Amino acid sequence: MSSPLDQHIDEVLPVIAEPITENGVFHTKLHFSSSRATVWLLDDPYRYRILGFEALSDPDVCLALPQHRYPAKAVIPPGDITKILDGFRRLRFADDIIYLRAGSLNIFNSRISLNFSCDRSHYLSHGEFLRKDSPFWESVVD
Repeated sequence: MSSPLDQHIDEVLPVIAEPITENGVFHTKLHFSSSRATVWLLDDPYRYRILGFEALSDPDVCLALPQHRYPAKAVIPPGDITKILDGFRRLRFADDIIYLRAGSLNIFNSRISLNFSCDRSHYLSHGEFLRKDSPFWESVVD
């Protein structure tokens, strides 16, 4: 299960959080096994960009993206982005058999999408995802 993203997850997750809070990325999907991310930008919402491991591990990747204030219409508060990404980390390493393959978040519709190794998928609001007493957390391996 180990990928370059897994091996460097503590350095990569802050690099992923910054374009969301500072550069107009409104939707992100992390593909843990392939060490890639797809990102959708406010400036070009109809096309996604693929960030490989090199970009994800480069703290200066934000310099290649336009600067944007965090959108006022975003439903997910900027302070919750890191908490959500930490939840992805927790689910990625929760179990050797059932683990997170990909996770996405959309700051406008508050949606978190989770795809697991057992071909199970979950779609939930960021509030439900962050609430540790939600039915979701009771249904996954802890």
